[in-house]
Amino acid sequence: MSHGLNLAQLEAVNHLGGPCLVLAGAGSGKTRVITHKIGRLIQAGLAADRIAAITFTNKAAAEMRERAKQLVGRDARKVLVCTFHALGVRLLREDGEVLGLKKNFSILDTDDITTMLKDCGGTTDANTARGWQWAISALKSAGLTAAQALAQAKDENERVTATIMARYEERLTAYQSVDFDDLISLPLKLLTEHLDVRERWQKKMGHVLVDEYQDTNATQYELLKLLVGERARFTAVGDDDQSIYGWRGATLDNLKRLPQDFPELKVIKLEQNYRSTSAILRAANNVIGPNPKLFPKTLWSDLGEGEPVRVVDADNEEHEAERAVARIQSLRASSQHKEWRDFAILYRANHMARPFEQSLRRAQIPYKVSGGQSFFDKAEIRDLCAWLRLLVNNDDDPAFLRSATTPKRGIGHTTLQQLGNFATQYKLSLFEALFSHSLGTALPARAVATLHEFGRAVNDLEYRARHTVGHEAARAFLTEWLKDIAYEKHLYDSEDNEKVAAARWTNVMDFCDWVACRCGGKIEDDAGVQVETERKTLLEVVQTIALISTLSEREQDQNVVTLSTLHASKGLEWPHVMLVGVNEGLLPFKMDEESNRDASAESLAQRLQEERRLMYVGITRAQRTLAVSWLKRRKKGRESVPGQASRFIKEMALDENTVKEDPREKLRALRAEFAQRATDQAALKAAEAP
Repeated sequence: MSHGLNLAQLEAVNHLGGPCLVLAGAGSGKTRVITHKIGRLIQAGLAADRIAAITFTNKAAAEMRERAKQLVGRDARKVLVCTFHALGVRLLREDGEVLGLKKNFSILDTDDITTMLKDCGGTTDANTARGWQWAISALKSAGLTAAQALAQAKDENERVTATIMARYEERLTAYQSVDFDDLISLPLKLLTEHLDVRERWQKKMGHVLVDEYQDTNATQYELLKLLVGERARFTAVGDDDQSIYGWRGATLDNLKRLPQDFPELKVIKLEQNYRSTSAILRAANNVIGPNPKLFPKTLWSDLGEGEPVRVVDADNEEHEAERAVARIQSLRASSQHKEWRDFAILYRANHMARPFEQSLRRAQIPYKVSGGQSFFDKAEIRDLCAWLRLLVNNDDDPAFLRSATTPKRGIGHTTLQQLGNFATQYKLSLFEALFSHSLGTALPARAVATLHEFGRAVNDLEYRARHTVGHEAARAFLTEWLKDIAYEKHLYDSEDNEKVAAARWTNVMDFCDWVACRCGGKIEDDAGVQVETERKTLLEVVQTIALISTLSEREQDQNVVTLSTLHASKGLEWPHVMLVGVNEGLLPFKMDEESNRDASAESLAQRLQEERRLMYVGITRAQRTLAVSWLKRRKKGRESVPGQASRFIKEMALDENTVKEDPREKLRALRAEFAQRATDQAALKAAEAP
């Protein structure tokens, strides 16, 4: 079970008796430690279903589940491997009734929340509503209720936000709905206020492992404390040098608090890096050096010195993109074994991708932009999810509104407005109001008849979904349902371009296949072997859909160059990485005096430290080669302004005599060399010819 682990990893895996903090530097094998520890816990006699491994993304959870399965075998299926939010759903589905939640509560998506906040705040402006959404999310992440936020408000903006938050919470309760932040804050409330529930869950959780611990926020930390209780059987795995999500509530205070809240805490450092060469790690260690250290560590590698880190200066954005593409072509030309997937171009913000896309297209190099639109953000998938959400929770008003109008079925805006007024007057959900005996007093008979027809269709679908078990039955159900509501016709009628409509219909078919497969039964695994999986009703599967972030996470690795923001690159690695736009004002982002007049010295210092950690994350994505480029002139709005190399380039402390290069010159030299070889071979053949 411990084969291939170094001494520090072994120590982490074998520490079973109490709280453990594993400080896992970049590329130090943290997932390996977590999966081996799952195996060690089972080996020591802990039942697999009493082990929970918590991650931050569905992709990370899927990878961990697969690696645990390879190591442990069948027992790995019983281990709870999930995200924090999925764990929150499980807590609320099982015990949320004591908080007034039905088991089939709805989880709202971003569009639903924006619409609801527009209504709560009396605005039609989506940007204003999204601003409130961010502010309310930050308040919930800090563990504050609307009443507490109002009591602490320092100015009119904060008072307005707290007031709108109160209305928003009332709507959520009325609609039997929650948002993503509630999936942490409500389980926290559940365990805090209900001792019997807390004790039952603490018995269930024999050992809790938390991945990417540095990314936890205040409420997630409190939830973890309540889950592990006084026995404190947990393993937190993280790296303070990779904490880059302060803007969404993650706090390094959680690392500081661990030794205080758990005096018996065992701290183990993983400093051996299995990813990068010494030259790359030296640059990373130098960059992160100026940051204050909670737990000092230095990454090292036995992979050899490797190529020196290169610094490339560019005249402007287009010139930088040309040089990046030339570097890719040059590295590829120097070896026949490099794939396009071996290369990544990383930048601070999404808007910086465009010149690189244009340059790659001109060079006919395949690429993908990481972090693009989620499959579940596509309009056609949102349409279907709204219908399915309504089957699970009839009180989900946002889902009702989308389902009743997509595809069009004769229920117009006026009818819905009158129904909404009626529902508000009698404190009913829209679906409940639809079947009220007195609805005829508020709406014309024809409108009532159309609404009743819709309501009966939903009830019929809900009954059939509850009794549809297994993937074959689910696929047949979904196919018939789409035919009944004429969704394919709706797509083609709403698109001028037939190819676009066909692509959207293909997305719908993929979605239906994906949902049906999760209903279980005999299905083919990745190797094409028939396996029997747990059978579920379609309704049970539908309850989990709101938590799935994207279908693209399960797509096979494509042989393309990756373009990605630094934030989205965390957890990934490539043999050859180009960090671009490494300028003052971009990385670190807007640290100039003009942009920070009202900021305190402390907040500025914290921001700079997080930007430095972001640079560190970028550097440590590289395995074999790293190039860092900066702009002599860069675009700022519509103007072109002088650019300044980021302070982080100097902090890397590279040898100035060996790091500057022009990849275009190298590419030209390689092409000339290949041309000369071809000429020599042709001359040789001519000389050998009879």
